[in-house]
Amino acid sequence: MRLLPLQTLVLSLLLALGCSSANPSGSDAPTLLTSADDTVSNCEDGLTGSVPIGSTLQTTTAVNFRSGPGTSYSIYRVLPESTTVVSVNSTSSSNNFYNVEQQGIQGWIHGKYLSVTAEPDQTESGPVDSVGRQMVLSTAAASVGFSYWWGHGRFDMSGPTDSTKGSCTGSCPNCSHSGDYGSDCSGMVAKAWNVPSSNIPDVDSHPYSTSDFVNDTPQWYTVNRSSLNGGDALVYNSNGEGHVVIYDTGDGWGDMWLYECRGCSSGCVHDLRSLSAVYHGIRRQGL
Repeated sequence: MRLLPLQTLVLSLLLALGCSSANPSGSDAPTLLTSADDTVSNCEDGLTGSVPIGSTLQTTTAVNFRSGPGTSYSIYRVLPESTTVVSVNSTSSSNNFYNVEQQGIQGWIHGKYLSVTAEPDQTESGPVDSVGRQMVLSTAAASVGFSYWWGHGRFDMSGPTDSTKGSCTGSCPNCSHSGDYGSDCSGMVAKAWNVPSSNIPDVDSHPYSTSDFVNDTPQWYTVNRSSLNGGDALVYNSNGEGHVVIYDTGDGWGDMWLYECRGCSSGCVHDLRSLSAVYHGIRRQGL
């Protein structure tokens, strides 16, 4: 194709300025086209450098959500503009693509079409420190044997005794509790996850309910039930009712060992059971 004088001038200027487009999958073939389909001009702004694991990102336009870091990889779906995703696994990009998770699926998006909206240590509830899965499970295990205490969360990491375990009678929320220790479901999960970071087990506090845990925040985000690891949680909340548990081991869609403060008659337990499809998986930032 013969270039007109003006086209020739534009192409020469772009090449001279280092602004020719390059295919992020590794092709050296230049192109003047720029789109949300991963072909990105080197002189346009976009996300670069390291991003802390657990950062909340947002798409700046409709963009391909791919199975790997390059245009040769398959497309899971096209994410609309302003879709929220969370950075996972790697703090830096690969081939200018970032590994992120969206609705429980991990994939890759080119940094040109991402912006950071929140880092994991910048939340209204204070810093979210990195916490190990074994620490989560150990804290959850310490709750076993304590009573169910509606709207509260407090237990001793050394475990319950006859004088500290407390007792619950009635049907919650119209139930009665005696003693200084015990927890409801969301009180226990907040302790196990150490959110906020000042939420220590031996101090009575109840910062979140299932209406909080059911929605993604800079402190936790949705994961697929097939991808659950020990220390993750499962939650549901609908029509004012809800429950949240800590996952230990098992089939995320079948029988699972769970830590949960199950109710007034059961208290806080470690039990094997399945959960209905109304529950979805969530993961604490930093796990």
